[in-house]
Amino acid sequence: MANSKKSSKKKADGPAEKAPRGFRIANDWKGDVHDLDPRATPGFSGKKVEGKEFLLARDAELDELQERLYAAHHGGGEGRSVLLIVQGMDTSGKGGIMRHVVGSVDPQGVEITAFKAPTDEERKHDFLWRIRPHAPAPGTIGVFDRSHYEDVLIHRVHGWADSKEIRSRYTAINAFERELAAAGTTVVKVMLHVSYEEQGSRLMERLERPDKHWKYNPGDVDERQHWDDYMDAYTKALRATSTVGAPWHVIPADRKWYARIAVQQLLIDALTDIDPQWPTADFDVLAEIDRLRGTMGQDASD
Repeated sequence: MANSKKSSKKKADGPAEKAPRGFRIANDWKGDVHDLDPRATPGFSGKKVEGKEFLLARDAELDELQERLYAAHHGGGEGRSVLLIVQGMDTSGKGGIMRHVVGSVDPQGVEITAFKAPTDEERKHDFLWRIRPHAPAPGTIGVFDRSHYEDVLIHRVHGWADSKEIRSRYTAINAFERELAAAGTTVVKVMLHVSYEEQGSRLMERLERPDKHWKYNPGDVDERQHWDDYMDAYTKALRATSTVGAPWHVIPADRKWYARIAVQQLLIDALTDIDPQWPTADFDVLAEIDRLRGTMGQDASD
């Protein structure tokens, strides 16, 4: 059971931000997830109403950047891509990120993969074996709803892997993410950081509302008994795998609206850095205009 000291959060000092990006975890971070306030709104001074307006106002920007990325590599071949890795405790808002952030762009340029418990076949292989085929293709945004990080989180909490194996997996993860970067993929990693108290409220809502019963899993209450162990596992994973090329961002998630604008901002940042351009036509545009007009009749030039 989570103890009262660790469930009492305080705001953590972070770099001055001009936009909502949560808490960026430096590659030499020595902090503790317990000290990052899940109700904070770093980089954003507005309230819920302003946050919702901010999200909607930037939908078009994210949509255009994603379309440019897709168009730039529509012909196939090598090119840039983005991988958004979303981790978080149950009820932290992963589904809301999929609907309200990722859902605002053209789905043909997005592949969402929700990793569940590994199958018998997957268990026969290295833990990254089932992950690699879902790396995003050039021109696309890949989204992992949970990911290879489950193998260093729940496995640590429940003792399914010893400390030596967990450290080996950290090394393998860092190498894998370097491979992705070398292949042109920008990796965006977010931990949706919900508090113990807020998770309890959200689980209770699922029990009290018949339209949310389908979301409830009795196992979620069992996992709550290991809350502090999970926070310790996240702390260790962030310290070991937040790198210069693939840093973690801890996103305060008690306020769902803030988590959404922060993840949206990180995607906009990643795509702006790539700066995809509309491809030039591989045909004579003026000649095609003339040909088309020839099929449209006399009124086409009026």
